[in-house]
Amino acid sequence: MSGARPEQAALSRDTDMSKTDETRAVIEAMVDGLNDHRIVDIGEFFTEGFRWMGNTGCGTKEGVRQFQDNWQKPFQAAFSDKVCVDEARLYMGEWAAAFGRQDAVHSGTFMGVEPTGKKIQIRYMDFWKVENGKIVDNWVMVDFPNVLVQLGVDVFSGHGWESYDRTEKMASEPRKN
Repeated sequence: MSGARPEQAALSRDTDMSKTDETRAVIEAMVDGLNDHRIVDIGEFFTEGFRWMGNTGCGTKEGVRQFQDNWQKPFQAAFSDKVCVDEARLYMGEWAAAFGRQDAVHSGTFMGVEPTGKKIQIRYMDFWKVENGKIVDNWVMVDFPNVLVQLGVDVFSGHGWESYDRTEKMASEPRKN
């Protein structure tokens, strides 16, 4: 292959591998805090100015207060009985990553959709950077188009690339050997 070779993995190249266990402890405690629906004291796990950087539809939150007011509170208002299930976690020095789902009930208005009472899954991926025992950055992808489909709204108006798939089986399902 010819062409440009941009710099790769610049953010994680110099990670301190001796910090892996500390990073694991912070992330595990933080996920427990989210499952306990903690809002007021969630700052225990984050630096005051941490960045939460989400995909379109989720937005970007600068600092603990914006995370609380502009993510946690609206999310919990829209979805009750929420349980976070990380299906996989990876740790490398000051870095951690996970993907999984939130199992929840649609009990409040979400993106203009009135409460349906449906049990749904909210799929996500997270990457965290931890320094001095606290999360400083969190890159997030939440599959809001899939949430909306579960609520009866197709944001792609039938033009999603699922039409190219041979089956409707989700790629995230575990392989059966």
